[in-house]
Amino acid sequence: MIMPRSHIPSLPTDSPVPMPPVSHARFTIGDVVRHRMFDFRGVIFDVDPIFANSEEWYEAIPEGIRPAKDQPFYHLLAENMESSYVAYVSQQNLVPDDSDEPIDHPAISGLFNDFTDGRYQLRREHRH
Repeated sequence: MIMPRSHIPSLPTDSPVPMPPVSHARFTIGDVVRHRMFDFRGVIFDVDPIFANSEEWYEAIPEGIRPAKDQPFYHLLAENMESSYVAYVSQQNLVPDDSDEPIDHPAISGLFNDFTDGRYQLRREHRH
């Protein structure tokens, strides 16, 4: 059933709906990045437009270096000198990796095809 226009609720014109700040992602899926403060690098496999992890995870970050939540956060297949792991990092803590070296992570082949011109190409079946 279609409601007559007079029965459709509307927002008051004098009180606009607040919109969250818009953050633009600097990096894309397949980019190789390096952490600004810690010695690790990784390839981006997912992006959250704002913080989307648990409050417990966020509170575990020392307050002096805790990033703002209203910025993109990136999921990385990461590596350091000792191991490979998955990391969740704020945009403010990432810089482009210009080493032109591939990432040595066991999950790379499941998500990406080739490493070309310093970045990875997402496998066709993971694109949406």
